Amino acid sequence: MKHETTQPAVVNFSPEEYGVELREIPVPAIGPEDVLLEVAAAGVCGSDIHQWTGNQSWKVNYPVVLGHEFAGLVRETGERVTAWREEDRVASETAAVIDPDSPMTRQGLYNLDSGRRGFGNGVDGAMAKYVRVPARCLHRLPDALPFEKAALAEPACVAYGATVVGSRIRPGDRIAVLGPGTIGVLCAAVARLCGADVAVSGLGRDASRLAVARRYGCLGLTEGLAEWAVEADGLGVDGVIDAAGASASLKTALEIVRPGGWITKVGWGPQPMNFSLDPLVQKNVRLQGSFSHTWSTWERVLRLLATGKLDVSPVIGGVWPLERWREAFEAMRSGRILKALIKP
Repeated sequence: MKHETTQPAVVNFSPEEYGVELREIPVPAIGPEDVLLEVAAAGVCGSDIHQWTGNQSWKVNYPVVLGHEFAGLVRETGERVTAWREEDRVASETAAVIDPDSPMTRQGLYNLDSGRRGFGNGVDGAMAKYVRVPARCLHRLPDALPFEKAALAEPACVAYGATVVGSRIRPGDRIAVLGPGTIGVLCAAVARLCGADVAVSGLGRDASRLAVARRYGCLGLTEGLAEWAVEADGLGVDGVIDAAGASASLKTALEIVRPGGWITKVGWGPQPMNFSLDPLVQKNVRLQGSFSHTWSTWERVLRLLATGKLDVSPVIGGVWPLERWREAFEAMRSGRILKALIKP
């Protein structure tokens, strides 16, 4: 099909603070195993905010179009693509580049492939009208799932990976989630689906975010977490999901988890810890990291979204056109909303 040859895109062009602007770029050409996707909705992630402000802790391939949470319509297919057709409704995973022969990829753990490069930092992402996507990244959307909710499949998959795949929640467990960002709140929502009693902890400025956590049946706390942790039997919570963007939150996790409990860390924090890990040993606590997601998680999460068992509506704080991307970023950075969506 015919389409424009150039397009506006939100481009991170420099590691300097606020090195992001709307630029006119070529519409990408696709390879034989790619599709050209017309973006219907793209989520703004906390990592996009960090790249905008220049304080991310990961490598960025400048210049790069931001955006790795997205869904849309297939507009063109490469010559070796057989599973997809024009007009197919799809969402995309984030592992834009992987080594198919790496040991991790061959185990199905391509999210941990050392050569992995993601949309929005390693290759051009989806804050544009069109994005080139390897066909292997695509998942078919159920007809009942609108694009706006499908764009949140990626953070929901991160939360599912940390909460279900990386943790061991059982019905009746008492779980603390540190950090009421999008990932933290979705982790709390998934933990509730697993049958846990959940408290989400944040700061005073997180009042609106904690209000969203309460809509999922969780406690939203700005103080009193330590007291809640020992409320049942004096020993602490069964598990902690650390979704805060600061290394110091791990100290809190170690303080409130019970002996023999577990901590799953999904939040990034580049700062030095400057505290002892001895409680990890003394309490015999299992500490688990969780990064990204794989195919099976995506399929499960899309079913949860389509059936409404996991409703992401409370997380969506607003929708902005591409040219007003800065307003969307500011709304998220201010803490007024959890998730901004951009519709190119």
